[in-house]
Amino acid sequence: MASTQGAAQVLVASNRGPVSYTGQQDGSLVARRGGGGLVSGLSAIGSDADALWVCAALSDGDREAVRRGVGEPGVRMLDIPADVHADAYNGIANSVLWFVHHMLYQTPLEPVFDAEFRRQWASYQAYNRAFAEALAQEAAEGAAVVVQDYHLALAPRMLRQLRPDLRIGHFSHTPWAPPDYFRLLPDDIAAELLAGILGADRAAFLTRRWADAFTDCCHAVLGPGIPSGTRVGVHGLGADADFLRGRAHEPDVAERMTALRTEIGAGRRAIVRVDRTELSKNIVRGLLAYRQLLADRPEWRERVVHVAFAYPSRQDLAVYRDYTAAVQRVAEEINAEYGTAGWTPVLLHVEDDFARSLAAYRLADVALVNPIRDGMNLVAKEVPVVSDEGCVLVLSREAGAYEELGADAITVNPYDIGGTADALHRALTLPADERAERTKRLIAAATALPPAQWFLDQLHALQAGQAG
Repeated sequence: MASTQGAAQVLVASNRGPVSYTGQQDGSLVARRGGGGLVSGLSAIGSDADALWVCAALSDGDREAVRRGVGEPGVRMLDIPADVHADAYNGIANSVLWFVHHMLYQTPLEPVFDAEFRRQWASYQAYNRAFAEALAQEAAEGAAVVVQDYHLALAPRMLRQLRPDLRIGHFSHTPWAPPDYFRLLPDDIAAELLAGILGADRAAFLTRRWADAFTDCCHAVLGPGIPSGTRVGVHGLGADADFLRGRAHEPDVAERMTALRTEIGAGRRAIVRVDRTELSKNIVRGLLAYRQLLADRPEWRERVVHVAFAYPSRQDLAVYRDYTAAVQRVAEEINAEYGTAGWTPVLLHVEDDFARSLAAYRLADVALVNPIRDGMNLVAKEVPVVSDEGCVLVLSREAGAYEELGADAITVNPYDIGGTADALHRALTLPADERAERTKRLIAAATALPPAQWFLDQLHALQAGQAG
């Protein structure tokens, strides 16, 4: 048992918290609050619920806030040493676990699990231990703790050892690798990761496919059966329709719609994608499929524009910088090959601008969502909700959202350039009445479990001891 015990009845643990701090020239700190499903969920349980969010200090401003004792009510930020956090977050979570679960390795050359990997793994263990110790200190007797994502896969077991009285849940926001791929990891590391999550009373996932893959990995690595104390469940995070529709009709979005309409040109159709330049999002193949559409179907030249918002992601990693550069290069090649004085085939933007993304959602005739692997992909759910005239969704069968939306989308194999080009043509030519009916059903499926309810469902299932 931990030596101290707090009063929090509901705790959330995640790498990124609901607030961040920025230092000003006069030495003051400015707090900026974020949004998302966890923020909505904690708000939904009420201010009198004794809830606490435990997160890492991610910036110099965050660390300074911790040192000064500056904080937001209901938030505990951990000042984990910057080098330990970098090893745990970039070295292990983003460069190993993300690559395993998204099956991104070029296996003739990678991964290489050497002494440097083991050194970084020790940092990942220390990072998880810091969270477990903080949660153990802050939780009231019998409290519910919901641990979030692959950054904190070891924390449930560590916390269980400190506080066996707690109800502990773990939620994975990524896919889960099938056993053959998961076992690229060294045997002891694979076993430690699984045992870490199995320290929870409940392990939950975005889709049944990922939940089943986790169970299969447990059987393959640890032996038959799941420990009787751990239940496995599924909660498919949905779009926040009320927030999106309200935000999409703010003046700044209207301004960006006017600018986008001018860039697209009168009478032209819009194929829209909005993604981070994450390797798994498959932006380059999406651009290649659009180029194939223009090559195979000359009738679409000057009649359609691909609006591609690809916001830089993880640019501190060289492979991500290279991928962002590849996205820009392919877009430039398409524009050079097919563009005319009055038509730019690809409108590529690489600066993060949420208002502009919403403007693109509203203008979308077709939404292209073609990840090679994705835990869910909320863009697939958001565009139909926001689109003014209804849109056709071209969706990869490897997106978690496929489980809920596949029946009313045009489904693609994300590696098949020709097949995706054909899907784009079909989407552009779909009759208006069928498009409207599909959009209606997509919206219903996409909003079935909005963020606040998604979190509350996790919490209630954990407290009630439910599976499924």
